[in-house]
Amino acid sequence: MQVNAAANPTAEDNERLPATLVYAGIDVEAAGLFAGVRGRQIAGRFTVIPSTRFAYGTGRQREQWRALIATLESLLRLHRHRTGSLVELDEYLYRRSGGMIGSLLQLMRGAAILAIEDGSEQISKQLLDSVPVDYAAERADTASRPPRRGSRAVRRHTG
Repeated sequence: MQVNAAANPTAEDNERLPATLVYAGIDVEAAGLFAGVRGRQIAGRFTVIPSTRFAYGTGRQREQWRALIATLESLLRLHRHRTGSLVELDEYLYRRSGGMIGSLLQLMRGAAILAIEDGSEQISKQLLDSVPVDYAAERADTASRPPRRGSRAVRRHTG
């Protein structure tokens, strides 16, 4: 059996290839990708760039979040959507998405589809409220909510 070098490049072929390859994975360090002799060779060829959710605590972090929303909003092709209206909902969108890009994309994509289907051609907070979010974003939203007034958590901290 003969192996086609183009279909199965060797390490030498990869080192001569004039390109940057980007791979994505989840928890690659813990999954054992870099374990053992072969793992050490693989680890020597890659740079791991960890990805976390956006932070929202400082003014700069909020600016970055709003810039992301503005960029995504500029990609919408809805005939009646008012540019900037989603940026005004930055805190709401952060809470609904948990600061995760994938969750934000899912939320905005779902709202855009509904806006097309219902003929409104615009995204409003009311429309966003009707879009379910993924489990991770739902859990992040619940965990980040301030305690309700009169709850034990509030009384414990105030009294």
